Amino acid sequence: MARLRVRQLLILMILLIAASLFYINQSPTQLRFPQILVKPSPWTIRRMNHPISTYQQLPRGNPRRLPKIQYAFEVETAEQKSTREFRQRAIEDAFRHTWHGYRNHAWLEDELRPLSGESKTTFGNWSATLVDSLDSLWIMGLQDEFDEAVAAVANIDFETSTDVFLNVFETTIRYLGGLLSAYDLSSNTVLLTKAVQLGNVLYTAFDTSNHMPTYMLFWKSVLDGNEQEVPDRAAIANIGSMSLEFTRLSQLTGDMKYYDAIQRVSDLFYDQQDNSIVPGLWPIWVNTAEEDFASEVEFSFGGMADSAYEYVPKMHLLLGGRKSEYSKMYSKFIEAAKKHLFYRPMTRDGQDVLISGFLTAKDGPLTLVPSVQHLGCFVGGMVAIGAKTIGPFEDLEIAAKLADGCFWGYESMTSGIMPETFAAAPCTSESACPWNETAWHEAVLKQLGNSHDLSMEELIEQHNLAPGFIQIIDGRYLLRPEALESIFVLYRATGDKQWQEKAWKIWVAIEKATKTDLAFAQLEDVTFAEPKQVDSMESFWTAETLKYLYLIFSEPDLISLDEWVFNTEAHPLRRP
Repeated sequence: MARLRVRQLLILMILLIAASLFYINQSPTQLRFPQILVKPSPWTIRRMNHPISTYQQLPRGNPRRLPKIQYAFEVETAEQKSTREFRQRAIEDAFRHTWHGYRNHAWLEDELRPLSGESKTTFGNWSATLVDSLDSLWIMGLQDEFDEAVAAVANIDFETSTDVFLNVFETTIRYLGGLLSAYDLSSNTVLLTKAVQLGNVLYTAFDTSNHMPTYMLFWKSVLDGNEQEVPDRAAIANIGSMSLEFTRLSQLTGDMKYYDAIQRVSDLFYDQQDNSIVPGLWPIWVNTAEEDFASEVEFSFGGMADSAYEYVPKMHLLLGGRKSEYSKMYSKFIEAAKKHLFYRPMTRDGQDVLISGFLTAKDGPLTLVPSVQHLGCFVGGMVAIGAKTIGPFEDLEIAAKLADGCFWGYESMTSGIMPETFAAAPCTSESACPWNETAWHEAVLKQLGNSHDLSMEELIEQHNLAPGFIQIIDGRYLLRPEALESIFVLYRATGDKQWQEKAWKIWVAIEKATKTDLAFAQLEDVTFAEPKQVDSMESFWTAETLKYLYLIFSEPDLISLDEWVFNTEAHPLRRP
């Protein structure tokens, strides 16, 4: 009997060890799934034209112990706390002012027109501002407003729309990202249920002959079972910026179809990264029909490309470092960018800053176009995150110079606000770049020409050029967040309070120029001291710009970068 009991104990121990090994090899987020009920609908029972038999699985095993991003902040003084809290309250007041304007004049509509008080339909007519602002409401502690918004979301049907087609990219980053983030913060299962409902609709964009996503999803055609065409020309931001949202949806639900869909796209980026004329960089445009991600000859971290690059190091974080391809892709493209894309502009005061430009070989040899888009101002934050988690750590200095390059764009304007797009005179050397007025004038002439034979002073005045600027390509300010995004990350990564001061200086200029009786408005031309307001306010104002400002002046453990990763619409998703 004793021998039998020993055998039984050995068998039990073996079973326990086997069970332990099984659970160790599972992602922690895969072990417990919230109970949600998604009712059958035409989208859940729809027959796929190109069904997939086996889904790629989320990488298993415990997350790696990744280096920390956040600085080990010291205890602030009473004076520092008083200043910080005063500024944070000012941002919260601005958010409340915006929310009340939206609540009273455009409730359940996509956007409020901040001058007229009218509403605007932009993306799906599913209350874009409301859904995009859910996590901001929670983060700022506006519980009553959050609860009211969630109750409204519960009644939104994400399976129908008054629009003819669905913009897959914008819907993913604003709506799906907003729902997932608000769920990760609040654990309210209504939000996850709605995320799954919307995710099932978005998933059909991948039901193509080669499983590359369509950019536009035509409602009636898809439900009728028609074949969807794969675009022969697609911006990489449109196809490469769904990975965070779809991965998080798989982590939360255990349904691998979402992760499988975006991983197929990521695999092509990985396989072809070295094939372009600038190895390491992907061109802005790719041919998804032919699965050619390397042949085009224009490169940028700006619009149409930005978030495809941004999501690479962030996927490394969201997957807990379990999939090495993402860190490898980041290391390759950042080295290429340091060599080819980043340049130092000539500044009157000798600031040592960097700008992310534009590369093209369309008209011959590879050429750097010395321009910068406000959309590209996220790069400083991306490089800071990469420097601290993937390396090299020394790139943190480059990240700071990139963020300062965009701050220079703000402080150079008489309004104090950076234009949407401008070009600057590049330095001939990054190590030494003294101000040279003659060289600046020559660069202005080269960029603009002088068909009316104006004097240089007249040419500069006609185009409202600040010193070092050679063209204002687009003088608007659209309430964009990207410069503040990088300032937020640099502050959290370095603990340097200069970033808080720069953020506050930017905010004072923005508030003065954009505030209306109802909310805040876009600007027509920031090269003027008092820019004309435009009757438009996109949802990223409350989702991103005001959120980043609020977090810059929060206590640093609120939405720690060591616990959360932000999607490109500033929706924080919980890291494993």
